[in-house]
Amino acid sequence: MKKRRLPPFSAVRAFEAAARHLSFKDAADELCLSPSAISHQIRALEEYLATALFRREGNRISLTGTGRSYAGRLTQLLDHLDDSTRAAQFCSRGQTLRVLSTPGFAARWLVPRMARFKQAQTIRLRIAEGAPSTDFSTNDADVVIKWRDDVEEGVDVVPLLHSSRYPVVSPALYEREGIKHPSDLLRLTLFRDEVDDQWPEWFHAAGVEVDLDEDDPVYPNCEYACTAAEAGLGVSLAYDAVVAATVNEGRLVRLFETTTIPFTIYAIATHATRRNDPLISAFRAWLLDEAGDHAATGTPNHAAE
Repeated sequence: MKKRRLPPFSAVRAFEAAARHLSFKDAADELCLSPSAISHQIRALEEYLATALFRREGNRISLTGTGRSYAGRLTQLLDHLDDSTRAAQFCSRGQTLRVLSTPGFAARWLVPRMARFKQAQTIRLRIAEGAPSTDFSTNDADVVIKWRDDVEEGVDVVPLLHSSRYPVVSPALYEREGIKHPSDLLRLTLFRDEVDDQWPEWFHAAGVEVDLDEDDPVYPNCEYACTAAEAGLGVSLAYDAVVAATVNEGRLVRLFETTTIPFTIYAIATHATRRNDPLISAFRAWLLDEAGDHAATGTPNHAAE
């Protein structure tokens, strides 16, 4: 058997990180070390290889030809090692799929559908406080349901739900207030969103110019606002993809045909090296099928037209 001649792993990690960032300081931040420790590890590696890997010009560094070639290979090897390690951890957990989501999406969309996923017993659902992290080195997750579909380095992002918005109220509030025209909403409590509040856009599309009350309640997300609307406390500007089932069940009433311009509201995020893991692939395919079923069924009937 061939005996491997390998340099110290700590030196390899330090060099690969410094080569990616072209900065000892940034490499130190990534590896939770001091810049001097990074410099010491790299010099030890250069002595081991008997060749220079960096050119040092004052506070600036650049890779030598050997350093550039070596760094490229090391990055591939470390990515493969990371992938293999995650796969081994995945198997050792007995095929548990860790899913990180916002509370609103989990409660209104994911959990009510979960029983239809054949491998639902494998899912360990965690709820994020605020926006779910897509840093898979620290978030203890295999899959993240994230807001929008912005591209992120090292993360595979697949759009999940594409939706427009329209106002919804409880059946009791609808009957009590006699809502007939979009302007009627101005005498009611309108729930505002901390993120992507679109009431001005909706009123503009409905042909009503408004100066909205700044004292209206503000909710962290639309899903919480919809829960308040179900309780008869006011009007939520809801995403069709999230509340269509609730409207179909008669717990909310959709108001008017007017909608905002649709966009991607939720996406499925995984570590780029794990997009083809069997259980992750099965869960992603199921999510997309469920989202497709919503699109195929269309929007339920609406009141106050």
